Amino acid sequence: MGNTTETSHFVSKIPKEHDVFMGSIYTTFCILSLLGNGILLLVAYRKRSSLKPAEFFIINLSISDLGMTVTLFPLAIPSAFAHKWLFGELTCLCYAVCGVLFGLSSLTNLTALSSVCCLKVCFPNYGNKFSYPHACLMIVGVWCYAMVFAVGPLTNWGHYGPEPYGTACCIDWYAPSQDALSMSYIICLFLFCYALPLAIILLSYILILITVRGSRQAVQQHVSPQTKTTNAHILIVKLSVAVCIGFLTAWSPYAVVAMWAAFVEPSKVPPIAFALAAIFAKSSTIYNPVVYLVFKPNFRKSLSRDTAQIRKRICSSPCKGSPVPGEKDLQRQTSLHCNKDASNSTRLSNGLADSHGACLHSTEADPHCQQTLPQRTACVLIGTSYSEVTMSQLPEKMQADLL
Repeated sequence: MGNTTETSHFVSKIPKEHDVFMGSIYTTFCILSLLGNGILLLVAYRKRSSLKPAEFFIINLSISDLGMTVTLFPLAIPSAFAHKWLFGELTCLCYAVCGVLFGLSSLTNLTALSSVCCLKVCFPNYGNKFSYPHACLMIVGVWCYAMVFAVGPLTNWGHYGPEPYGTACCIDWYAPSQDALSMSYIICLFLFCYALPLAIILLSYILILITVRGSRQAVQQHVSPQTKTTNAHILIVKLSVAVCIGFLTAWSPYAVVAMWAAFVEPSKVPPIAFALAAIFAKSSTIYNPVVYLVFKPNFRKSLSRDTAQIRKRICSSPCKGSPVPGEKDLQRQTSLHCNKDASNSTRLSNGLADSHGACLHSTEADPHCQQTLPQRTACVLIGTSYSEVTMSQLPEKMQADLL
């Protein structure tokens, strides 16, 4: 295609201010996705020993969203601000492959997750047999399925090219009007990567709703706190519904606009329609971490615990090095008082000092002693052995000497 600065295909077809708006939105999405998906993966790693098989799909979804974030946004953001594609034809091809691969893997992953949720709720005899190897096998299948359609245009089954608005790359939606093979690719892509997954997702959650609403016994069986596993499955169902709704809401506008361009006269599709649809599509990278980190209790508790530990570690060093005013004096007074109590020996009939250790009576300034010994006590040496007695058992004069 030649140099990108001289190629009309890579020059923005929308107004400059719209490109600036897109660049700003993409920057926000990039930051939120990096933080959200990164934190979600970190939390999942910290609690990896207690993950359920169905939660593997949540992790896989974060991986695909993070992959889309790191491969697309760093190229799309500067191009949007520059009002043209900046990175050449080969990078455009890689950008398009990554966009299709990670986008389709996310959609296929949600389809697999909805199927597993349906199996566990509607067919528990089979769903309870779903294990970690099954989840791993399905995840491999998800990536292979997405890879077929991502590699297709590289083998001339379909074509990649610049987006109609000019500052990004994806499938060439205008090619079907000139090439029957490209038309077959677009039709298969729409049927097997949008219509079929959408049908499976909707059917799965409709069956779940029918099962739960159709029988009070089934409701009690699946939502009562009889087992933690059942509760976890039901919660995953609710959260996956939220993620699927968000994801499909994000990608549906792009699918509609793409089909419009593929099967209608291309000149009738304004570039701004593709630009707005692309913004919705790229917002899909932030839904998964928001839903699971905010609304999933065990993820939220794990995140809160890790955050508290990090804050404690950060604050521990400065606090130890520079105590608050008055705290150091209080610690010194408490220490001197304890040392004084330790050196004050209890004298009894033999007239010998207690040289066996510190006094064990507690003070009000020492909460640690209050927790271990709620009453004031003293160590009394009798002969070669000593015993512990409460202060109230000693004569008043001896109590005054000790205190």
